[in-house]
Amino acid sequence: MSKRRIIVTSALPYANGDIHLGHLVEYVQTDFWVRFQKLRGHECVYICADDTHGTPIMIRARKEGITPEQLIARSHEVHLKDFTDFQVSFDNYYTTNSPENKELSERIYAAAEKQGFITKKTTPQLYCEHCKMFLPDRFVKGSCPKCGATGQYGDSCDHCGSTYGAEELGNPVCTTCGGTPVVKDSEHLYFELEPQHDYLEKWIPGHTTSDVSNKLLEWFKEPLRGWCISRDAPYFGFEIPGYTDKFFYVWVDAPIGYIASLADWLAKAKGKKGKGESAEVDVSMWNDEGVELYHFIGKDIIRFHCLFWPGMLHAAGFKGPDKVFVHGFLTVNGEKMSKSKGTFVNARTYLDNLPPEALRYYYAAKLGGTTDDMDLNLTDFVQRVNSDLVGKITNIASRGGQMLQKKLEGKLGTLDAEGRALVEKCRAAGETIAKFYEDRRFNQVVVEICKLADAANEYFDKREPWKTVKTDAETTRTTLTAALNAFRIIAIYLKPILPVYADKAMAFFCEKEWTWESVNAALENATLGAYEYLASRIDQKQVDAMIAAATVKPADSGEVSHESRASKNKGAGDRGAKPLKPEIAFLDFEKLDLRVGVVESCEIVPKSAKLLKFVLDAGSLGKRTIFSGIRQAYPDPAALVGKEVVFVANLAPRKMSVGVSEGMILFAGEPGSCGGVLLPTAVAGGGSVVS
Repeated sequence: MSKRRIIVTSALPYANGDIHLGHLVEYVQTDFWVRFQKLRGHECVYICADDTHGTPIMIRARKEGITPEQLIARSHEVHLKDFTDFQVSFDNYYTTNSPENKELSERIYAAAEKQGFITKKTTPQLYCEHCKMFLPDRFVKGSCPKCGATGQYGDSCDHCGSTYGAEELGNPVCTTCGGTPVVKDSEHLYFELEPQHDYLEKWIPGHTTSDVSNKLLEWFKEPLRGWCISRDAPYFGFEIPGYTDKFFYVWVDAPIGYIASLADWLAKAKGKKGKGESAEVDVSMWNDEGVELYHFIGKDIIRFHCLFWPGMLHAAGFKGPDKVFVHGFLTVNGEKMSKSKGTFVNARTYLDNLPPEALRYYYAAKLGGTTDDMDLNLTDFVQRVNSDLVGKITNIASRGGQMLQKKLEGKLGTLDAEGRALVEKCRAAGETIAKFYEDRRFNQVVVEICKLADAANEYFDKREPWKTVKTDAETTRTTLTAALNAFRIIAIYLKPILPVYADKAMAFFCEKEWTWESVNAALENATLGAYEYLASRIDQKQVDAMIAAATVKPADSGEVSHESRASKNKGAGDRGAKPLKPEIAFLDFEKLDLRVGVVESCEIVPKSAKLLKFVLDAGSLGKRTIFSGIRQAYPDPAALVGKEVVFVANLAPRKMSVGVSEGMILFAGEPGSCGGVLLPTAVAGGGSVVS
């Protein structure tokens, strides 16, 4: 196996907020992949940084009476501590507010300008006379210009999914002071993408998965729009060369921060830079064709990483990423994360109540390398950690290790034929597990490891060493030698997911370092070290305490969405009785046009764990294609063909990565439940009105 050289990045967490469990979906899975590559013997550099620029940083610092630099320094320390305590190991964790990033941002901008990709346009923007500033999208709320929904931000509507300019909002309000903004014209700089239309259209399919590329290529049916890359003063960021009142939009210098962080790592590695110093920006490793480059991102920032970013790099003559790996959002108990329900959990709140290994293991068991959202079901979390990690995997080491130490002087014997067969079975699974790691199908890694643990436990129980230890010490020693060698191999396979756990196991076996090839060795006639408890059962009370600590009363906080440029993680709820949503008037209900449709076909949507694709005969309304997330309840979708279902006929069509959904099928049951049912109807004939 030839040695690979790899650079890996995670999206940069924004310095204006804490790390939470939604963010960790990305950083933990990236860490799994990086640790696996290193365990295989490859040179793999994991690069990240705090995303530090923008209006929110400036305003928060102003409110706290500190400088933006003081705010981002504090945030950097807190973020890095959270990541470290979750066992996420960056090779370099830097900041976008660095001299290297400033130099690179100016260099890439100058290259794009030289090629004619930078244009100037006068655009209307909302301006707050009280705050004396132009308002970014997320600092203004109003009514959606498309559907009229109130309380929407200045870039998109959560209700209907429309996108628009902030100046199009109805009844706009500045979220900082509550004042009514006015519309003012301002000249801005744009990075034009249309000159790279053909390049990007060819680039995207080869560097993203099919579902991501299909979504992105929808933009290419018409000329690509220019991207505004400037912001007006006051603004915390890098001033654009040649201007005194214009700054680079944060999304310009944020991804460039990947290269700056790598340059910082290279300078330190070569001894050319000490703490607080800047050095020459070395981009040689980034642009080396022999080095692989991968980005891990959330699906909310695909446009920036798969359109604007490769366009910027190409314009400046820089190499683009080999692949952009995209993951879904996090839900908790099948619902959006909620501060009032205590399911919007910060990393530190979790760590104050539960061990990091438990969440790392559970995330691994759920992550399948797709863009599907991932659910943290807190009941399943407790059960799976206790039954699999503790009761199945760790149980081998706990029973075998303690018995060996207490009864047999801690010394292994030799493998007999049956024991050697068990160890060989564990070794033989190595390349299958390695392929799953490489493909980011961590859930299948866990499945294969649990199969090996089952085999080891079956061997252990069949040999009954707790009985033989009383009458035949050497037979018992032989049994424990096989069981513990099997556990050793399992622990090596687990090392990327549970590095501290694996290190404790390695110390127990008196070994200094493991590589992937370490599974080929067998420990016989060796004296083991003291057994240290590797994992403990989780008590539901610990989860309850975490939820209690995270719960904020709606009167204090509202259901304010916590956003990060690293990912806009969706989230959660609690299990059990669900409180009613706010009351609605009968007139609101009358807006729904409910019809009956006959299911003509129903099929599983490839690469989705939740969606079914329905084609309905809606009578006079014609055919309707509807995507519905009820696959868990109907594993055999063919059984639904011919059935009548109730659907919302006047719901605005919704573009999805798998197609356009033309309505909503009504479904009863708890969110995430496998026991829900389609609402039954006795009304005959497709398209009939339900009254």
